[in-house]
Amino acid sequence: MAGESANIYAEITSALHGVRLDRALATLVPELSRERVKALILGGHVTGPGGAQVNDPSLKVRAETAFALDIPEAAPAEAVAQQIDLVIAFEDEHLIVIDKPAGMVVHPAAGNPDGTLVNALLHHCAGQLSGVGGVARPGIVHRIDKDTSGLLVVAKSDRAHEGLARQFKDHSIDRRYLAIVSGVPAPPAGTVDTWIGRSDANRQKMAVQRDGRGKHAVTHFRTVERLDKAALVECRLETGRTHQVRVHMAHVGHPLLGDQAYGRGGPHKALLAELDFHRQALHAARLGFIHPVTSQAVSFESPIADDMQRLFSHLAP
Repeated sequence: MAGESANIYAEITSALHGVRLDRALATLVPELSRERVKALILGGHVTGPGGAQVNDPSLKVRAETAFALDIPEAAPAEAVAQQIDLVIAFEDEHLIVIDKPAGMVVHPAAGNPDGTLVNALLHHCAGQLSGVGGVARPGIVHRIDKDTSGLLVVAKSDRAHEGLARQFKDHSIDRRYLAIVSGVPAPPAGTVDTWIGRSDANRQKMAVQRDGRGKHAVTHFRTVERLDKAALVECRLETGRTHQVRVHMAHVGHPLLGDQAYGRGGPHKALLAELDFHRQALHAARLGFIHPVTSQAVSFESPIADDMQRLFSHLAP
């Protein structure tokens, strides 16, 4: 559908008799999400018997009734396409897995209008985006912080976007981070189960909320290797809240080295300055999910970023 409008015809089967129009058409046209179908109906792009326009997504359909969907050309994205080198772990017609470097922002925002991952993907995927929500843009289903390196998956179609978003919502995505933290956790493994919300003291930061405000957040951690007054820790996310690993590890007394927001400097301050290491020591090392179109289980791994590897080497006993 990229680059031009398309007409799709769908006939209601007996199994769909009596269900809502938007649900029935989403079932018959699986490349479109139900929300996208609903938007098409409300936008006057669906006609029924005799060419009559249908504007009610909740209309109960009858078997053997035919509907036509006029899929308009995907509107251009607001962000500008830019040629920026990307490290691609996997790509097919439905999605792309990127190994993001530290320092790259995922999505344009105030203060970062360009040079982002979205700008790079608009160039790299030009002509391949079938329209997420009717716009020719990459479907961002999760983000990692600007100064965190590693893997993230991006949808190239509406169907892939909906399928991935559903997996993130039900917490079935396998997301594992490697972090270098201050001190050595004791016990060496555990689970941090809290609520995370905006800090009352600093709205730019997140904080553990003891009164149940914010969103439920669960991180499972284990010590991979003991270092000099530090440790390499693997954190497996059960949920995916903003700054979750950074907030949770600081909460248990082991902030990430280099973390300007949640760290406290400590005995590694001189080493971090010597290595010119000025970001949180956090890398999205593993990403696993069910491919939203092929239904195959896929998993990707990324070696620890070079700057973190140097830091690790200097701390290794």
